[in-house]
Amino acid sequence: MTWISNPWNTGSFWGRTRFNELTKPLHGLPVGRFCFGGGMSIQFFLKAAISGVLIALASTLAKRYPGIGALVASLPLVSVMGMIWLWLEKPDVDNMAAHAGATFWYVLPSLPMFLVIPFLLRSGVGFWLSLFLGCALTVVLYTGVTWLGPRFGVRL
Repeated sequence: MTWISNPWNTGSFWGRTRFNELTKPLHGLPVGRFCFGGGMSIQFFLKAAISGVLIALASTLAKRYPGIGALVASLPLVSVMGMIWLWLEKPDVDNMAAHAGATFWYVLPSLPMFLVIPFLLRSGVGFWLSLFLGCALTVVLYTGVTWLGPRFGVRL
């Protein structure tokens, strides 16, 4: 187990003043944030667990209620959670505004995938190929947005 100081957490809820209190040993046991050998923190695993539960909820709902599962999957939960995690780690208004704005511009090229995949599936194309082609289209469109955006003054 390796102790680290996370430079991104200054000034947030887990900022330096509270960090010092949280890392004091309690009866010889370390308390607070610590990392496992490769730099994976407990905070990372908590984020992953919460995110995984939401994905599992959406897919479980979709088995019985495709429309409700799609609604849960379409909610910007990942974006909202990402903003919450980012804010807790680095509460910077300009950084958050840039992140939220860039998220908008990256959501747009992902939307056609959700039209292409059902079209291909209904046309008899297999699931894996449909998924691959939808994702490939999204990558092409992301590349286009990344290349064109700054030429039109869009900060990505």
